[in-house]
Amino acid sequence: MVNKRAVRRNSLLIVLIAAALLLGAGALLRSAEYDEQYTLFVTGMVTRPAWPTTGLTAGEVVRLQAAQADPARIAADLRATDVHPPLYFWLIALWRTTFGNSLLIARLGSVACALGALLAVARIARQLGAPLCLAMLLTLGCYGFAYTGAIARGFALAQLLTLCGIATALTADRLRKRAILAGVLLGAASFANYLAGFTAVAAAGWFALRRKGRQFLLACIGMAPFLAADLSFFLAQRRSRDGQFPSFHLLSAISRIAKYLAAVMFGGLPLYVEGPARLAVSIAVATLVLGVIGLVAWRWRLNGPAAARTLLAASAAATPAGLLLLGLAFNTTPIELRYLVFAAPFLALLLAGALGTLPTVTGATLAGLALAAQTAALAGWLTQPQTMQPAREAAMAAAALVTDGVVLLPRGNDGVGIVGAFADEAPPGLRMLLVAGDEPASRIRHRTAAFPHVALALVAQDDSSRTAVAAMRDAFTAPCWREMARQGDLVVFEQTCISH
Repeated sequence: MVNKRAVRRNSLLIVLIAAALLLGAGALLRSAEYDEQYTLFVTGMVTRPAWPTTGLTAGEVVRLQAAQADPARIAADLRATDVHPPLYFWLIALWRTTFGNSLLIARLGSVACALGALLAVARIARQLGAPLCLAMLLTLGCYGFAYTGAIARGFALAQLLTLCGIATALTADRLRKRAILAGVLLGAASFANYLAGFTAVAAAGWFALRRKGRQFLLACIGMAPFLAADLSFFLAQRRSRDGQFPSFHLLSAISRIAKYLAAVMFGGLPLYVEGPARLAVSIAVATLVLGVIGLVAWRWRLNGPAAARTLLAASAAATPAGLLLLGLAFNTTPIELRYLVFAAPFLALLLAGALGTLPTVTGATLAGLALAAQTAALAGWLTQPQTMQPAREAAMAAAALVTDGVVLLPRGNDGVGIVGAFADEAPPGLRMLLVAGDEPASRIRHRTAAFPHVALALVAQDDSSRTAVAAMRDAFTAPCWREMARQGDLVVFEQTCISH
């Protein structure tokens, strides 16, 4: 006789192993990112280093990322320089101190959280009555989930805590005290990433609308300390990123949310093709998304217990609705793909549940179609530069082309995002000069006069770096310099006059 429990356990283990391999590959293969440098420097020796004007090596930058910060300093630095709560940074500082200082090690902390989140997805799927492995695979296949599960940022931790909180909330009817644990988990998620607070509010509303007064009160008691701590940090940080997003326009914001929700589930498939094929792929992805929505709506009443599917739908809608309200309140458009990742597991769970209500062959065929599209998107995520930031490509070109010169690199708005990412990908001995956004072309030429070769890393990722890149280009249109090589974002100039 077949032991169904053993088969299910083995199937879950296989999915987890596949997830570990996929997310680990993403952590290893993808270029270092701008925002990951906040993680490394906030938990490192100096949060915002005062870089020397005389130049430095990539290895000197990386050494400043070594984990040394204590919790009190992390909290103080976040209040002064960033727009995030401290829980993730506290835990990743401990993780880096224990296992190592590299960017890859920091990314593996997110991989571990993402694997835990998949186990929570399986627990929720069981309560919904959805196929467990299918729910896990559809969640893993979401581009947004895989992406944030392999970068050194707090999304994966917040996702893990959120999913554990929702799974616990679904069992609160059987054990009322679990409502307070659900509140603690959801509140802690918001203390790892403010945006997870939208799902916490949705869960509290779910308790209230079901007239579960005691459970609602217990959940709020569990959340309250974390939400109060969130508020204290947010009030200190609220002016630190003025101008980061464009002003708010309702139709534009709704369109942006729709586009990014599609990308969260099915990735950047249109980016990997050119010409008429891009339009065709875009139409196919849009059709697939509409098909998912239609299928979930069609099978709604068959998709598990009403309480479970209602909470999942509310959790899926919480982040898009919350971002719209946030934009309306502050006249800004804080909408990015990674912000909408908190909706991904709930969309995947609802889709898995809907597919589970179909006849076996039909359900398997449609599930295969969705998973095939997700697999293609994740293959591009692992291998294609269109969805990667430019640090690795530029650093590899510099290592190949610059042997007796220096690399000019824009300093950027904060001095860590561009500089740290490039240094993480470059050979330790590569020499760099950092260019500020307000530096004139004449001063750039003066600083590089002693070098026979100068490489321009044209990696503009914020307003300051775009201004610096323009000045860098202007500096070498002068006599005595000629372009000798170009590769991607790197341009190498040779000095033709007598060296000073």
